[in-house]
Amino acid sequence: MDSLFFDGNFYNKWFALVAGIDEAGRGSLAGPVTAAAVILAKDLIIPDLNDSKQVSERKREQLFLIIKEKALAYAIKAVDNTIIDKINILQATFLAMSRAVLKLQIKPELCLIDGNHKIPNLPFKQEAIISGDAKSACIAAASILAKVTRDKIMKEYAKQYPVYEFEKHKGYGTRQHIESLKQYGPCPIHRITFAPISDIVSQIKLNI
Repeated sequence: MDSLFFDGNFYNKWFALVAGIDEAGRGSLAGPVTAAAVILAKDLIIPDLNDSKQVSERKREQLFLIIKEKALAYAIKAVDNTIIDKINILQATFLAMSRAVLKLQIKPELCLIDGNHKIPNLPFKQEAIISGDAKSACIAAASILAKVTRDKIMKEYAKQYPVYEFEKHKGYGTRQHIESLKQYGPCPIHRITFAPISDIVSQIKLNI
């Protein structure tokens, strides 16, 4: 990933402190959506840094520690399923991202947001970057922090709700997860406004 060149476009426009922002868990059927914001030094090179989806779990966990050690600043925030169900997943994602940026100990001059949406009411200059986690080093770093943090949360939930095996699918809609939902119904961390969970809940009510 030639991310140094990509991010350099913004440093060369006199932005010294550029934060990358990304989320994990937006498409999941259970658990929180997690967002991270990361500011890296202009000339920092982290070998193997890439979009979290393109990196093995073992490598992500290694990069997670390196990023936290070497970043100028980072912050991670999660918004749980109850809030997601109240305000919808897009707004919950914005909320998690905004909280992460505002928690940074160093305030950015520019925020690079993965995707095609800017964060509403964020008091910093922003650029939305489609597929940013595969282009920008700071966004890729944020994607790693968000993904590893959320995976750890879901592994803890797996201990609390073992029949769903969250440690395997992290709450995403795999066949295994859907079958567990049909058999046991949703648990307290499921997003009940999401299909197919809302359909399963409706069917359960009809059968009572």
